[in-house]
Amino acid sequence: MLTLLHLLSAIALLVWGTHIVRTGIMRVYGSHLRRLLGRSMSNAPLAFGAGIGVTALVQSSNATALLAISFVAQGLMALPTALAIMLGADVGTALMARVLTLDLSWLSPLLTLLGVCLFLSRKQSRAGQLGRVLIGLGLIILALQLIVQAAEPITEARGMQVLFSSLAGDTLLAVLVGALFAVLSYSSLAAVLLTSTLAGAGLISLPVALGLVIGANIGSGLLAWLNASLQPASARRVALGNLLYKLAGLLVLPFLDPLVAWMASLGYSAQTQVIGFHLLYNSLRCLLLLPTVRPMARVCEHLLPERSLDGGVAQPRHLDPAALDTPSLALANAVRETLRIGDLVESMLARLLDVLRDGHSDSAEEIRRLDDDVDALYSGVKLYLARMPREDLAEQEGRRWAEIIELAINLEQAGDIIEHMLGKVQNLKTTQRRSFSDSGLEELNQLHAQLSANLRLGLSVFLSGDGHSARQLLQHKRQFRKLERELAHAHVQRLHQQVVESIETSAAHLELIADMKRLNSLFCSAAYAALESPPPANPRTPAEPPRDLLSAEPRLPGKPA
Repeated sequence: MLTLLHLLSAIALLVWGTHIVRTGIMRVYGSHLRRLLGRSMSNAPLAFGAGIGVTALVQSSNATALLAISFVAQGLMALPTALAIMLGADVGTALMARVLTLDLSWLSPLLTLLGVCLFLSRKQSRAGQLGRVLIGLGLIILALQLIVQAAEPITEARGMQVLFSSLAGDTLLAVLVGALFAVLSYSSLAAVLLTSTLAGAGLISLPVALGLVIGANIGSGLLAWLNASLQPASARRVALGNLLYKLAGLLVLPFLDPLVAWMASLGYSAQTQVIGFHLLYNSLRCLLLLPTVRPMARVCEHLLPERSLDGGVAQPRHLDPAALDTPSLALANAVRETLRIGDLVESMLARLLDVLRDGHSDSAEEIRRLDDDVDALYSGVKLYLARMPREDLAEQEGRRWAEIIELAINLEQAGDIIEHMLGKVQNLKTTQRRSFSDSGLEELNQLHAQLSANLRLGLSVFLSGDGHSARQLLQHKRQFRKLERELAHAHVQRLHQQVVESIETSAAHLELIADMKRLNSLFCSAAYAALESPPPANPRTPAEPPRDLLSAEPRLPGKPA
């Protein structure tokens, strides 16, 4: 029993070592690796090489899968590119397994000592995280030695011999066991290293070891599928294609017996044969399947189509990735999508007025659904603009890029504020069973009407960039502030007059006014960008004398000059 405990603890140490290396590398070089994978790769071989390099560094094909899945989910990477990266990740895992099974026993204490010194002395720095990686490498090498030592007495135990001999007659059972261990350890690399070590110790036969290696590969595909299960269909396609590619490796099972006979004639140790098979198996499989990434992408799209459900979260309509090569067209697409966000916010405002007046539950649910749509479209616009390198944009295009992202941020914040206001109103009307006074409700309706008008004018200024409309919007902003102060004073006057409804709803009333003031500032921010932008050159228009744009107040309709 004690010997079995030693073996299990050594296996746990191996799994922990691979975890430390993976997390340490991601903390130090995670952003660089994301940039490497996120670059628009023109062909599959480049993506394949990137997958090999990233996986060799992080020592985990699962970490590479998570990066590729996240990029595809955000629309930053095409599905064929992601599938090529995943094929490269399998080769990277095989290469690292070969490196870690070399005779590096002398390196384990050196790496552990150096890593501990770096980590303890500079824990929060990059050097400290590199020390964490060195500790993980030292633990992996140490764990492999401990597994060999613990396996020697186990091989002599008759019970263990019977247990492992039961795998010898059923290759599919060995595949299932290998897949299960890869899933439980969250690392196909740890499963392969353990298999090669047990084979080298004589605890398992070579056919069983090869079945376990094939199963470990399939287990890593299952892990990627489980990680992507809650992702959108576009992300799950990456995991599905990766899993199908790994399942294709089962085609080698009918040829396993002659392959074992050939490998046994080479005269290498069992451990070397297992690692060599793993490297050869993954390399040949991935190279043969690399030309099929585009057909596989079509198969995955057919098996996992996009589903448009009524009442589901809105999806961007105008963010065409093909337009990114033409900045002016891409910016126009982003403008159209941002205006969609503005329309959703306007609908949320209209629904909020219904809740203020009557407390309709249907309107409340609609506000929450619309806020989810606002968040989804904002995320789409943000990521779309992030794919446009600002250094490649002309000066005017750069300004427009900044205006779009600023308005999108403001509208997303406005949606959150409106949803927060909804919670206050519902708490007042439903939980506390209180209502605004007639005067208070009329004041909120008055502010709401001015707020909706300013939102529409702000979207118009954003679209046209007209200076006259921008100055008019700033004038409306000042009028809103004046009206907000007057209505706050009127509310306090009602408190002085001991109006019961006003006393009961005072806190909520003043908080809603403050929220509307914040919304008004967000809606009117487009005016400043329009006034700061230089006017387009027009030689037929005579130059006007300079003046303070912000202080120029045009005459409003109905207002005497």
